[in-house]
Formats: sequence, structure tokens, C-alpha cells
Amino acid sequence: MKHTPQTALKRLAVAASFVFVGAMSFASMAQAQNLFDTAIKVNDLSITQYEIDQRARMLSVFRAPGDPVKLAREQLIEDRLKIDAANSLGFQLEPEQIEAGMEEFASRVNLSSEELIQGLSQQGVDPLTFREFVAAGLTWREFTQARFGSRVSVDEDDIERARNATSGTSGVRVLLSEIILPVQPGQEQQVQELANRISEFTSEAQFAQAAREFSASRTAAQGGRMDWIPITQLPQGLQAVALGLGPGDVSDPLPLEGAVALFQLRDIQETEAPNPEYEAIEYAAYYINGGRSDQALARARQIANDVDTCDDLYGVAFGQPPEVLERGSKAINEIPSDIALELAKLDRGEVSYSLTRANGQTLVVLMLCGRVRSIEGEGPSAEQLTNFISSRRLESFANGFLEQLRAEARIVEF
Repeated sequence: MKHTPQTALKRLAVAASFVFVGAMSFASMAQAQNLFDTAIKVNDLSITQYEIDQRARMLSVFRAPGDPVKLAREQLIEDRLKIDAANSLGFQLEPEQIEAGMEEFASRVNLSSEELIQGLSQQGVDPLTFREFVAAGLTWREFTQARFGSRVSVDEDDIERARNATSGTSGVRVLLSEIILPVQPGQEQQVQELANRISEFTSEAQFAQAAREFSASRTAAQGGRMDWIPITQLPQGLQAVALGLGPGDVSDPLPLEGAVALFQLRDIQETEAPNPEYEAIEYAAYYINGGRSDQALARARQIANDVDTCDDLYGVAFGQPPEVLERGSKAINEIPSDIALELAKLDRGEVSYSLTRANGQTLVVLMLCGRVRSIEGEGPSAEQLTNFISSRRLESFANGFLEQLRAEARIVEF
């Protein structure tokens, strides 16, 4: 299949959605909106309104959660702090390293850097905006590795604990609470601000109350409380999140399809029985128009009461277009994260209708058909585990250093 900038932007859920100043001349831009005036000053470094608008447009193309303008301002402030810190200590990337970083980023959507830049340009994003975005992230990664790498050590005990937690050689299970905040068009900023507030909660009671009030998950009535789940049954991304939390901690907001999720770790246990490893998950999804309207939810409840197996959904979908029902078997890392999370909570034949698609306009009736266990699983290698642990510890050092830079910086917004 040939990959083009257009198909890649579709995979990034791109619809040209953000309205910015278009092809105006430099003179008219300066006269009309002063786009090249300083909007923020970080120490002695300026950030222009044009940079903010361009970064926000790129973030909207990438469908980053939250208000793209607010996020653009925050990212550009951090980028200035990161680049300034690196340059002050004589650390600077070669152009070839930045080019390689751009290629690596583009490869995530099976494109070359040139093809991705072309696709972004068609949405009005200056190629320099993408380059500076990649350069800042890559500079910070390489700089923090050079600065803090020697302080990160991983011993055999660390590797053994991580292996037990992730490979199923012994059992590790977690007790989580969840909040799933649906995101309707136009409400992105409000939802992100709510999620940020919840992420700062420190008690189970606070989190439970927020779940009852705001969560769209079926666990909302129980304060978001989920049952014990083997760590290997969770999506891989959530496994890492759960293992990084202490009891009572709340995760950062995690973007899902049409929603933002937060998790609180209530407890974690090691058990003697190993966790099963799964080669594939078989599931079915039936789609109902109307999103989370009363009529659509009533239909979903009726279906949940009437079906016992995935085969029963063929009768529900009989006479309708084939696209209303999907059924398949996929490796867990190939399943969309929000679907994988719901499936982790289900037993065979159980149904969930917490998820939506099409910007909340389509309700998903999700049913677990079965899990296929791995016949033989060696688990991650010692090198992979060492890299995983090292990266998390290095990230902790880097985040702490960034907070220090921000606290010491002179940041003025005009």
C-alpha cells in the first residue's frame, strides 16, 4: 500500500480543523495582527505570536489533547528552557542528527520526513515549525542522557522485579480506579483542565467522587473502582503507568479516542501464580448511531441483556450494513488503547458500552470473545528491561531539572 501525506494525516485523525491566518504577506500580517511581535519572553529569549500560532496548528493536526493554543505556549516555553540549558553548557546537535530525528518521527506513520513535511504544509504548517519541534525534543533527550546518564544505575534486583511484573514469571496484579472523561468537540480545553485538576488528587475519596460525577465508564457508580487485574492483561502503555504509581497516586491525563483517562493505584500485589501471557485477544464491536444519547444507551443495554456470545451479535446486526459490526483477533499491542483497556476489564462474553467513536457520535458495544494464551513466551530480555528502567529513571531526573529551570527562569507573557 502506498503511503501518502494525505493518508498519514488521516491516520493522525487529521481534519483541517483549526483556523489560523493564511497566506497573508509579511507586511499585512505585521499590520493586522503583529504576528512577529514578542508574545512571551523566557529569560532573554523571545517567542513570537507566529510561533505560537504555527505550533498550535501543528498540534491540532496531530490531534494533541487539550487546547492547542495553550499547549503550544507551554511547549514553546519549555523548549526555550531546554535549548537554553543545553546551549549554556556547550551542548548542541549537528544538523544531521536533527534530520535523523525528523525521519524517525515521520517513520511512525510510515512516511519519510519530506512526505510528512509536505502533508503538514498542506495544512498551513511551516516546515521550520516541525523541525524546531523535533530539534527541541531531541536536544533535550540527548542532553539529559549526557548530564544524568551516569547517575542512572540498574542492578540485578531491579531487573528481576521488572521481569516479574511484566513477563508473568510470577504474578503481579493491580487494583486501579479509573475516570474516563468524554471529549466533545469544542470542550477540549474544559476537559483537559478538569483532568489536570483530578491528576493532583491525593485521596481515594476525592478520586471516587470525581468518578461518580464525571466518568463515562461503567465503573462510575462504584467510584471508578476496578477489580484486581493481572498486570499483563493491561495494555502495555498502561502497564508502565501502573508500575510507576505508588498506592494513592493518580496518573497524568492519558489521551484516548474521544476521551481522556486517569487512573489511581489503590494497591499492588505479587502472587505465587504467574500471570498468563496472551498472544491475541478476540473481540467484537457493534456500532450504534447517537453516541451517548438516551436512545443509544437504551439500545446498548438491551443488546447486553440479549446476547451471551459474540456469535449472537451477528443476529443483532442482521440486515444492517456490514460496517456496523466488526470482529477480529489481534495482538494486544495492535488494539487501540481505549479498547484494550475495556477488554482488560471483561470476562469472556461480557459487554461494555463505555466507548464512542466519530467524535462521540457513535456508541461502541464491545464484547470480549476470548483470549488466546501464548504457548511459549520468553518475556523481555535483560537488555530491554534495563533500557525500560533506565529510561524511566532518566525521565525522572530530566523532569526534576526542567522544573528547576522553570522556577529559576524569568518568564513574561505579553
